Amino acid sequence: MGTTKVSASALKTRLDEARSKFGPLTNCPVRDVVDVISGRWSSLLMLALAEHPYRFGELRRLVPDISQRMLTQTLHELQRDGYVNREVFPTKPPGVEYSLTELGRSMFEALNVLIQWADENHAAVTAARLHFDSVKESA
Repeated sequence: MGTTKVSASALKTRLDEARSKFGPLTNCPVRDVVDVISGRWSSLLMLALAEHPYRFGELRRLVPDISQRMLTQTLHELQRDGYVNREVFPTKPPGVEYSLTELGRSMFEALNVLIQWADENHAAVTAARLHFDSVKESA
């Protein structure tokens, strides 16, 4: 996959087109769609659900740092946006299983590219941050 470079004038044109089509950038469809996915826990939960469906307790054990409240809230947001399906089974107590929807799978394909990039480039990003901070401190 190649890198696409966008000139400043081309970017300005695209931003102007987006403003005329969607109004102020606060109404940007990209920001609207990506907002939930960029949350702290969303990518981890989507990564887990990409493997196979999980019950709530299983997800809680997979991501031990997440609180029950935050897990519930994040799954609710992912479900609201159509990425996650919640299925209730008629057992005592009722069993609940979460899985990715077709929309969620298609989002995960794009998200997975970013996850792989982050994994491959984490050391370079960390080094750049350290360099920036050390230059800033000495200035």
